[in-house]
Amino acid sequence: MSSLRRKKQLLGYAAVYYIHMNMVKARSPRSIWMKSWLSDKTKFGHLPLISELRNNNPEDFKNYLRIDGTTFDFLLDLIGPLIQKEDTIMRESIPPEQRLLATLTFLATGMSYQRLKFSTAISASSLCEIIPETCDAIFKVLKKDYLTFPKNKNEWQSISKGFKDQWQVINCGGALDGKHVRIIPPKDSGAHFYNYKGFYSMVLMALVNSNYEFIYVDIGKNGRCSDGGVIEHTTFYKKLLAGTLDLPNNYETEENLNFSFLADDAFALHNHVLKPYPGSGVTHEERIFNYRLARGRNVVENAFGLLTSRFRVLHTAINMSPDNIKKVVLAICALHNFLRKTSNSYASNKTFDKEDTNTHEIINNGDWRNEAADITEIQKLVQRNAHSDAKINRNNYKQFYNEKGKVDWQEEMLQKGKA
Repeated sequence: MSSLRRKKQLLGYAAVYYIHMNMVKARSPRSIWMKSWLSDKTKFGHLPLISELRNNNPEDFKNYLRIDGTTFDFLLDLIGPLIQKEDTIMRESIPPEQRLLATLTFLATGMSYQRLKFSTAISASSLCEIIPETCDAIFKVLKKDYLTFPKNKNEWQSISKGFKDQWQVINCGGALDGKHVRIIPPKDSGAHFYNYKGFYSMVLMALVNSNYEFIYVDIGKNGRCSDGGVIEHTTFYKKLLAGTLDLPNNYETEENLNFSFLADDAFALHNHVLKPYPGSGVTHEERIFNYRLARGRNVVENAFGLLTSRFRVLHTAINMSPDNIKKVVLAICALHNFLRKTSNSYASNKTFDKEDTNTHEIINNGDWRNEAADITEIQKLVQRNAHSDAKINRNNYKQFYNEKGKVDWQEEMLQKGKA
C-alpha cells in the first residue's frame, strides 16, 4: 500500500471517529437528563402528590387510586413480600410501594405506559414488567380470602341464602354473565380475537353472588369464539356437566327443585341453569318467571358495572400480551371483591340500582351507570333444543314463583310493564 493511500485511509478513520465523538457529545446531555429524572422518583415521580393527597385530601386520594389510604396500606402489607426486588450494584430496586402505586394508577386510569412513566418516573420498559407482575401478585394473594369458589354443599347453601333473603330467589348458586374486554390484538393473530361486534376482545365470564361479588371468573377465550359457547370451555361448566361441583341434592333444596344458576339468552338451558322463556308469545306465568329471574340476575349487571366504573383500564383497548391481559383482569376482579369487603368508600348505597321498599320498582339507577364503560355483552345463543329434564326444571320453578313462592308486587310489576 502506498504511503499516500495509507494517509488517506488514516484520515478517513479519523474523520469517522471525529463524527462519532461529536454525536456522542450531542446526545450526552439528553441521556444524562433522562437518567436523572427517571432515577430521582421522589422528586420527579408522583410520590409527593400522592403523599399530599393522602395527608390532606383523602377523598382525592381515593378517587385517584380507587382505594383509601388505610386499605392501600393493608393491600401493600399483603403483597409487598411478593413484589419486593433486591438492589443491585448498578441501581436500587423500585420499592413495593411505588410498584403498587404505579399499578393501581394504571388500573384506575387506563393510562398508557408512555404517559404513565411521566407521573411515576418509572421507564416504560420497567412498567411493562412491573404492572403484570404486581397484578399477578394481587390475584394470587387476594383470591385465597376474597375470591373463593364454593367447595361444598354448605358453602353453596350460604350463597343461596343470600339470594333468597335479598332477592326472593330460591336454590340459587349465583348469577352468570359474560362480557367482551377490548384489547389490541397480538401481532400476526389475524381475526382470532375479532368478535361479532366488530372489535378485538377477550371474553370475561363470571359468576356473582347476591352481594355483587365475584365467586368465579374466567378470562382468556378469544372474542371470535362462539359467544354463547364460551361458558362451555370454562372449568366451572365442565365441573357442572361432570357433577363434581358438590351442589346440594334435591332432597336438600327448597321444594326439592334442582339447585340452579341464573342465566340469560347467551346460555343454554340446563338441569342446573335457568334462563328466560324466549319470544314475544310468552304466557302470563312465563312472564312472572322471567321477571323473578331477571330481578335475581340484576346483581351480575351491577357487579360488572361497578367494576368498569372503578377500573377505567376497561374503558380502553388493553395493549398487552393475552397472558398479561389475563393477569390484569383477574387482579381487577379480586380487587373488586377485596374492596367490597374492606373499604366502605368503594361502593355506597347509591352505587347500585335501588328499589322502592314497597313496590320494588327501581327508583334510582346506580351511580356506576354514569361512569361505566359499555362493555359488550356476549352474543345470544342460537336456540337449541334443551333436554326435557331442563325444561321440566324450569317449568317447576315457574309454577313455584306463580303459586307458593309468589311475592305481593309481581303482578303490579307486570301491569306497569316493568317485567
